[in-house]
Amino acid sequence: MESYLLDWANLLLRWVHVITAIAWIGSSFYFVFLDSSLTPPEDEDLKKQGVSGELWAVHGGGFYHPVKFASAPPKLPAHLHWFYWESYSTWLTGFSLFTVSYLWNAGTYLIDKSVMNWHPHAAIAVAIGFLVVFWLAYDVICRLFGQRKNGDAIVGLGVAVLVCIASWLACHWFAGRAAFLLVGAMMATTMTANVAHWIIPGQRKMVASIKAGLPVDPIHGWRGKQRSVHNTYFTLPVLFAMLSNHYSFTYSHPQNWLVLIVMMFAGAAIRQFFVLRHGFKLGRNGHPWPYALAGVVAIVGALVWLKPAPPAQGAINSGAVSAVNTGATAQFGYKELQPILAQRCYMCHGEAVQMKNVRLDSPQGVAAHAQAVYQQAVVTKIMPMNNATNITEAEREVIAQWFEAGAKVD
Repeated sequence: MESYLLDWANLLLRWVHVITAIAWIGSSFYFVFLDSSLTPPEDEDLKKQGVSGELWAVHGGGFYHPVKFASAPPKLPAHLHWFYWESYSTWLTGFSLFTVSYLWNAGTYLIDKSVMNWHPHAAIAVAIGFLVVFWLAYDVICRLFGQRKNGDAIVGLGVAVLVCIASWLACHWFAGRAAFLLVGAMMATTMTANVAHWIIPGQRKMVASIKAGLPVDPIHGWRGKQRSVHNTYFTLPVLFAMLSNHYSFTYSHPQNWLVLIVMMFAGAAIRQFFVLRHGFKLGRNGHPWPYALAGVVAIVGALVWLKPAPPAQGAINSGAVSAVNTGATAQFGYKELQPILAQRCYMCHGEAVQMKNVRLDSPQGVAAHAQAVYQQAVVTKIMPMNNATNITEAEREVIAQWFEAGAKVD
């Protein structure tokens, strides 16, 4: 019953997390586009009101005319919309999902004993520490170098080095799947911390100054903009880290930390292309094609690098199975499959525990989930999770041949 309830919690939290993330990323992308697409106002009245840029757009059958004030509007409206609950909701649901999916069963999902054999409580503490320490280190870099000449370049380099170090440590301390997710979570935590500790507090100070009839300190808008720009470059790397747990060929690679870095670099480069593309269309900067090219080259390079090795020829031999190819492909039935399932799968999909409401301890159960067994154990190699039961490649081959021969259980 516990695993059944955890599955429901995982499903519902994942659903809400994706919904709130779409809302947050969508608004972030829109405002980056808006800032990059503003043109000087043509109306003299707008110039007198302090408008620094405007945009005319058509969408959904209507025309829109947003404007941006250089510092503060002449008068605050009665209803001022704040963009922060999208960020907070995304982080709260994401951390809850991380807790249910990984921290609750840290011994299974967070720890790979072949990587680091430590107590689950220690692994949980270090995982949470990743979220906190990365934010603090990032914030120090921004405070020290963010306001200097060429500060943005220094901050960008410093944060890139920090992400590389964190990726290496995560992949050498945690199971690959958890490590990728943890790196994404620490960057997402920093994005929300930027909103909570810099962007929104600065905006509240600006509003308070306007209400009090005092001049608005431009430093608050500048800092908020700086952190918002950082967030937009984190977005695509975070999305890759979050989606990668469905593709074991990325996180199961011996140099998985380097795979993660390459793909996050590709995401940041592609995001830079789209950011600069808006300004290019208005003649503000050169064509951003080099960034798109860099991202594509990184992805194609990873595709070639991670291609699977050709299958080994010869004997299939393991603790659970022993068979010899004699020219023709060996065929295996349920009699050869069942010992593998008993040794490698019953722990989580038997009578005692029924993860994902799946049981494989009967011929009927195996027949009902044959496609999933093949996909999870042979194609993606996601199962057993972190290979906790030490399934061998020869045993995976037996599952493959059983499925391809018709997945018979009689």
